[in-house]
Parts: sequence; C-alpha cells; structure tokens
Amino acid sequence: MTSSTTTTGTTDGTAADPSAGTPAGTADGTPAATAAATATALRLVLPGEGEPRRGGILRYFGPGGMDHIDPACASYAFSHQILRLFTRQLFTYPTTADEDALTPVPDLAVAVPTPDNGGVVEGGLVHRVELRPGVFWDTEPPREVTAADLVRGLKRLACPVTGTGALGYFTSTVRGMAEFAEGYRAAIERDGATPETAARYQNTHEISGLRVLDDHRLEIGLVRPANDIVNILATLYASPAPVEYDAVVPGGPGFADVVRSCGPYRLTGYRHGEHLSMRRNPAWNPGSDPLRPAWIDGIEVRMARVEDEVVRDEVESGRADLSWGAPVISHDRPSPDADRHVGYALNPYLLFNVRGPRQELRDPAVRRALGTAVDKAALVGLMDRMDLGTVTQTAHCVIPPGNVGYRPAPPGTTDGGDPELARKMLRAAGCEGMRLRVLYRVETPHDDIAFSYADDLRAAGVDVEMIRILHADEYYRILQDPERALAGDWDVTAAAWTPDWFGNNGRTCMQPLFESPSGAGSCNYGGYSDPAVDALIAEALAEPDPERAGDLWHAVDRAVCEAAAVVPLLVCEPTILHVTSPRVRNAIPMPHVDRWYDAANLWLVD
Repeated sequence: MTSSTTTTGTTDGTAADPSAGTPAGTADGTPAATAAATATALRLVLPGEGEPRRGGILRYFGPGGMDHIDPACASYAFSHQILRLFTRQLFTYPTTADEDALTPVPDLAVAVPTPDNGGVVEGGLVHRVELRPGVFWDTEPPREVTAADLVRGLKRLACPVTGTGALGYFTSTVRGMAEFAEGYRAAIERDGATPETAARYQNTHEISGLRVLDDHRLEIGLVRPANDIVNILATLYASPAPVEYDAVVPGGPGFADVVRSCGPYRLTGYRHGEHLSMRRNPAWNPGSDPLRPAWIDGIEVRMARVEDEVVRDEVESGRADLSWGAPVISHDRPSPDADRHVGYALNPYLLFNVRGPRQELRDPAVRRALGTAVDKAALVGLMDRMDLGTVTQTAHCVIPPGNVGYRPAPPGTTDGGDPELARKMLRAAGCEGMRLRVLYRVETPHDDIAFSYADDLRAAGVDVEMIRILHADEYYRILQDPERALAGDWDVTAAAWTPDWFGNNGRTCMQPLFESPSGAGSCNYGGYSDPAVDALIAEALAEPDPERAGDLWHAVDRAVCEAAAVVPLLVCEPTILHVTSPRVRNAIPMPHVDRWYDAANLWLVD
C-alpha cells in the first residue's frame, strides 16, 4: 500500500532541525549537543500539513480522568496517550497513517531481534535485546535507563493489588513469569499490601526467563516460541521502572509523587478527574528517540463533567485544541484511508457477572435468553443516528473483522430482538421475572445503548435496575475489582473491547477476556472460567503455524459464544476523526491507542 506519510528535511533524508530559530540549550534547558541531535530524527508528516513548528502548549478539554498513571496497570486508551509521552518500551509502533503503524519498531532497543542478527536463538526460545544508549530518567542527576529497569517494570506487572489487565500475555509467554506472579500473590496475602512488602518480594525474587547480561543487554527466555513477543513487549505495560517506584505499591496511591520520565515530557501536575499538565523533560535526549519529534512544549488537560457539545464548542472556538475522553467527531478532517481498514473493535458486548450472588447468570441458558432479547439492529440504527463517524455493524462473534481468528457469522444467525422468545427461554430456565442490576456510563453513546438494551430486557419480563456511573475511569475501576462483582454491585453491563494491537494479534481478543483465573485488574470482568476454553487458548498460543493458529482462535470464539460467556452486540470501525482546533497540525491517529492522536508528533500554528 502506498504510504500516506512523507519525510521532510534535508536532501539525504534526515530531518531539518526542529529547534531552528531557538537557541539550543537556552529556551527550554536542552543541552546544545542534545538539541543538535534532533537533526537526525525522522519526521512523519501528513500531506498538506506544512513544515513542523516547535513550541506551544497543547490543550485538552473533556470529561473523565485516567484510570491510572502507573503504566503497570493503566488500561484505558486515553490514559495510554499520556503514558506514551513519559514512558518508552523496547519496541513501539511508529506514528504513520498507513499499514506500517501495525508493525513494532525499535524504541529503547537498538534492533528487533531476529535469527539473522543473532537476537533469536535456541529455536526461538531466547531473545537477546541490546538497549539504546543515551536514554535517561529525569532524576537529579539524570540516570541512564538500564536492563534492570526493564526487569523491574515487568516484575511490577505481577503485583496482585491493583492488577494488570494484560498480565496473561506475559505469564503465558515469558518463562517463570507465572510462577513469579503466583509467589507475589502469596506474599501479599501473607505479609499485606504495603510498598515495603511489594518491593521486598520484587527485589528478592527473580523471573527465570529474564536475565540481565549488563546495563545495556537483556535476555528474555520464553515458555514456547511466540511470534508476537515483540508485540507484547511493545505494549505500554512493558515499560521500564526506575528504583524510585519501589516506594509505592504498583497501581496504589502516591505514584504521582514518584513518577519519573524517560520520554520527551514529564508530569508536572495531576489531580485525578480535574487536571493534568506536562512539560518538556530536560533529561530527554532527542538523539536517542527516533519516534517522538516532540514539537510542542507541553500539554494541559482540563477535565470536566460536561456534554460533548460543550467540548466541541471549546475546541472549535479555539479555547481548547483536542477533546479529552469524549470522542467528539470532526466532519471536516479527511480520514487516512489505510487507517480505516486495520481492524474493528467489539463495541459494545453484553457482559455478565458470573461470580456474584445472582447465580442464575452462571447458567448458559439464561445468558442466551438475555442475549436473544437484545435488538442488535436497533443499536446500529441508534449509532447511525448519532453520526459518530464510524462504521457500525451487528456482531455475532467476539473477534471483530480485521483481526486474526475472525470468521463470518454462520448461516441462520440472527440479530436477536425477540423478547417473547427470550421470555419463553427464561421461563424454561426457571428465571422468568428475574431482577438484574444494569451498570452503565452516562457518557454518549453509552447511556443510550444501555437504555436501549434495558428496554429489550424489560420486554422479556426482566426487572431491571439501572446503576449509573458518571465516567469511564470509575466504570472500569468497578469492572476490574473482583470484590465489587462478588458483592453484586452489578449484574449486566455493555463493555467495549479494542484489541491491544492490530496485525499479528490472535491472542488480543480472547486471552484477556476469557482466560481464567481473573483477579484484580483483569479484563475478564465477569469472572468467566471454563477449563475447555483455557485449554483451547493454550493450544492456540502454542501453535506455530499462523493459519492454524487463526483457526484455533476462531474455535475459542465459537466456544465462548455458544456458552454465551458474553453476547457480542456491535463491531465498529475504531477510526474516529476527533475534532481539533484550527491550530493543530499533523494529527495522526494511533491504532494501538484506540485511534487517539499522537501528541508527540503533532505541532501547533498560531
């Protein structure tokens, strides 16, 4: 596919100095040698966006806070767009508007390990990675990021207190990670959840598959060969952690006081649900970061519980530059055509709390009946009337189109919307007139979707109690807390799932949502568990042939759908053309961050 990006700069392909017109080492505190190194940075520019300009503060405005600012447990997309600015990983995805955006490239690493360069040995069971020199934490004085920091970051993922939604990616792939995580859980249960107990366990126990060769070399041993190990290590969860993070429990309070940056910006202020600010990181060396030109001087985020039209007015008037939290659509921005076809999201799907006191929900027949009541086609009509800028279709499987393992719906599949049949099915299961607590978010379009399917359930004889949650961060905190599920705080909800990456992503739609067991932070929100499904997931993970692996992921999909573990409702094309102020240039959506724009690559004009 023809690239829709261009590289601008000197005649030899290197970029012009983004600091031109600014005396190096004076305006922002960047050392002269460091500033000069930006001249070698690659610049990816959308056609017609003009020459990059340095300076200015990017202003966000909208509802909702970050679920976490700790990369060990932050799961929400607009949290990830902020984490990308102060964390780095061994590999990451380039910000482009073509299919190159789906393939990880070196970030902290010097190169992607392959058999040819000696980075992949022992039949794919060992990957050796060399770290890029010149990457520093914003400590006093600046301290270089080391292989030990990467190991510390991976260890923090196993802390059971808040939990990591993607922990299964690592425990099923990195040798010794599962055993380390199990020991971590036992230690916390025995000694309590304090920063001291967490740090003591991490510092006195090793993950057998992680071997620090020296400050700049790391060896990663795998349970089995995994052709997506680079994708896993490109997730924001796989961020390095400085020793300062030992002062807090991963995901616990106080992280904002110890956070350190190895990216182009650092956190300068944070009040949950209210405000966030970032400014340039004086320890950042642009010569060691080929992926983040960092044109702007910083960001300011104003968080407020307002309607989408208020956000739109702020942005279109120029009082803000980008929407925060709310996908406020621009009908003027052209869509990068390649980005529209990299993969759909499951949004939404009907989710059941099978670990709570409502034992009826543990019966697949009851879950199937509830799914039969919901009119999926009506939800498509609802989304179309809202004109949210996406293509929406009814869903009949968990894996959306464009993702590994997707297969078209089998013949005879219907879109549901038959309350009378659902009532008969519930009567046959002995559950006619059952009562359900429906958890929903008030933000558009989540509240409209919730009231639509709740009316369908009522038509089937279900007594529905609506439980309103104000914002996404609070909503997902509830879903990721097993204690809230055990207490029966919710029975049914309509959640959304965008794969953690596109392209080579077979595991991303199945493993996080259905693998058991599920603890704090898990994306298996309802606690679904089936040994047969676990076995199928393990078989798919171990399959080296991509075509056969795709068949196995499809088999997992069919198994969970036949058991009505969840009820897929809609799939949507995740491209959202977010509204921008007139001064924003080069706003490129990032597929791996739910198509939010990359603040490290855009610039501002007056």
